[in-house]
Amino acid sequence: MDTEQQLRQEIRKLVQKLYRVKFAGSTFHPGADKLNYAGRVFDEKEMEEAVDTLLDFELTHGKKAVQFERDFAAFSRSKFSVLTNSGSSANLLAMTALKSKRLPKHLTNGDKVLTPAMTFPTTLAPILQNNLRPVFVDVDSGTYNVAEEALKEAMGRDIKAVVVPHTLGNLNNMDLLMDLQKDHGFLLVEDTCDALGSTFNGRHAGTFGQLGTVSFYPAHHMTLGEGGAILAQDGPTVKVLKSLREWGRDCWCLPNMSNTCGKRFGWKLGALPEGYDHKYIYSEIGYNLKVLDLQAAIGLEQLKKLPAFIRKRKENFTTIYNHLREHQDTLLLPTWHPKADPSWFAFPITVREDAGFSRKDLTSFLESKKIETRMIFGGNILKQPAYMDIGREIRGSLENTDRIMSNSFFVGVYPGITEEKMGFMLESFDGFFTGRT
Repeated sequence: MDTEQQLRQEIRKLVQKLYRVKFAGSTFHPGADKLNYAGRVFDEKEMEEAVDTLLDFELTHGKKAVQFERDFAAFSRSKFSVLTNSGSSANLLAMTALKSKRLPKHLTNGDKVLTPAMTFPTTLAPILQNNLRPVFVDVDSGTYNVAEEALKEAMGRDIKAVVVPHTLGNLNNMDLLMDLQKDHGFLLVEDTCDALGSTFNGRHAGTFGQLGTVSFYPAHHMTLGEGGAILAQDGPTVKVLKSLREWGRDCWCLPNMSNTCGKRFGWKLGALPEGYDHKYIYSEIGYNLKVLDLQAAIGLEQLKKLPAFIRKRKENFTTIYNHLREHQDTLLLPTWHPKADPSWFAFPITVREDAGFSRKDLTSFLESKKIETRMIFGGNILKQPAYMDIGREIRGSLENTDRIMSNSFFVGVYPGITEEKMGFMLESFDGFFTGRT
């Protein structure tokens, strides 16, 4: 009779075979096959680990998730990481945690939160969902990050928090932000969903502020399918984050565990009777935003590949940058801080006002070659249907934000863009410019 171990090995071998048949060795047909701007990059290992974890049928957040949180924190050189079901949920948990009365310094309803007007919806949404008041500032055209002069002019004691996305992997000036935080005392959240592996003066993005958020959606640097994480630097904040992630409960036991604290029926909290079961005591108004353990199993394999993914992103970015430098009279290429080493999510391009052609001309040409392009997220978010009537304050001009909304786009640099695909992309850029001479 076959043992469990023998059956598992047979299943692993079948998964390996399926990967080779379904995914390995595919060829690229230039102009006929889509050249994606992003996508999942994986091999049989992720599939094997996901299936093997499923065979135990321990579905929800468990030992693989705990291991991933530890390993991911170690990679990011963060004291802690808290795994959740998306980068958007990570943003929601981060802002909600900063309102917890269990933290010595916390936000309250109506507090002002400064953030750039060019943003992704779920960077902004948690500010509104937590009854906080966004204060919008402009961005710089070259970095696509919060404009430094606008930031300094907008800053005041009434700003209680700052939420900065590291747009497309490009880090904000963290020296400036940390100096301003020291002077004004605001709480800082770094939206690092685009910037996993980016560093500023050798320090990882997401570890400067009180909290940093990360996304593991397939378009990002590594994937769990759906997934995200919050990077945190102190235990009390982590306790609040995990409580909010898990219905708001006060108990910190893992699934299928009880009495980790040693006094499950010995607590007296709120107006509950003494000895009320700690597993059913709730100290936060929370959610259920956990991942499946098989997602964490995928993540552990992806994490092993992450350094190679980051190197490839940087290489692809450099290749595009060097190729397009001769067109800087018509294209504004990205810039970054001297202390920043970005792990690029994508390659942003702005068509100059006097280029003689429009963004639409260039993107339509690339799309006709099946080369995917994307706008820079929501552009001026205040012109999006959902956000036109929100309560807000604008400090300074949003001139650059509007220009980017009209003239900017990006192409991919993800590790799945091979030399062959990259060559075709660059030839297509050349074809556009040659056709205009």
